[in-house]
Amino acid sequence: MRGEPNQHVAGIALMSAAVLAFSLNDVLGKWLVATYSVAQVLVLRSIAALLILAPFIWREGMAHLLAPRRPGLQAARVAAGTIEVACFYWAVGMMPLADTMAFWMATPIFVAIASAVLLKEKLDRGRFAAVVVGFVGVILALGAGLDSGWLPTLVAIIGVCVYSAYLLSTRALRGTSAAVLATYQMAGALLFGLVMAPFAWTPLTLPDAGLLMLLGVVGVVAHMAVTKSLALAPAPVVVPWQYAMILWGILFGWIFFHEVPEPVMLLGVAIIVGAGLWLTRLELRAARDGGR
Repeated sequence: MRGEPNQHVAGIALMSAAVLAFSLNDVLGKWLVATYSVAQVLVLRSIAALLILAPFIWREGMAHLLAPRRPGLQAARVAAGTIEVACFYWAVGMMPLADTMAFWMATPIFVAIASAVLLKEKLDRGRFAAVVVGFVGVILALGAGLDSGWLPTLVAIIGVCVYSAYLLSTRALRGTSAAVLATYQMAGALLFGLVMAPFAWTPLTLPDAGLLMLLGVVGVVAHMAVTKSLALAPAPVVVPWQYAMILWGILFGWIFFHEVPEPVMLLGVAIIVGAGLWLTRLELRAARDGGR
């Protein structure tokens, strides 16, 4: 189709913009968790996000929100997503920005392993080789990350594992609208934050309250951009552009926090990204063969 290349370019542009927005959000989050607890960050971020989502839920109708499909899986997804966000902010407050992003960039490797073990999806030789190579990159990144101490490394590993579970459950709930899924997620994070925040509450200044709310606004807008990009172009076309996040992480970590990643970490990141792109290429080829 003649319009297809233009749609692919638009999808790539939206995904690139979303990745930049997420990266700037991570910089802001790292700066804020140096002063405020993770629970406070989740509370303000979730309130702002829910305010942005309210018109979309109103347009779709409250019935979709009040009568969820597969409520048990919805609850598990919300729990996984909330724990993942909390782990990310906790980890990024203790270790360099690029190091934290490197762990999260390994998610496709963890998802591939989880899909084979839990969902019994077949790992052919090409995918298995990509997973093995990617895991080598994870080990290298882990070794470099240990310089920050065992606690941030452990938090990051837990975060990536639960994020993989979050993605798998989201995939299983793909019949539910994105607005409903996002609303459940933000409501769960708000509830968790409200329970935990009183134990470590720091008085807010007005500018910082605005910045915390900005986290939620930018996050929702970026998520919408990702959703729209996937509607305009196939996932194998746009998803590899998410790996630009680690490049932004290295640049912003150097600019804002004077962080210089170790050579071993950079090598691990390069291997992880290469394995992820390899997996993406294999998925694209499989999709084309299936279409034939």
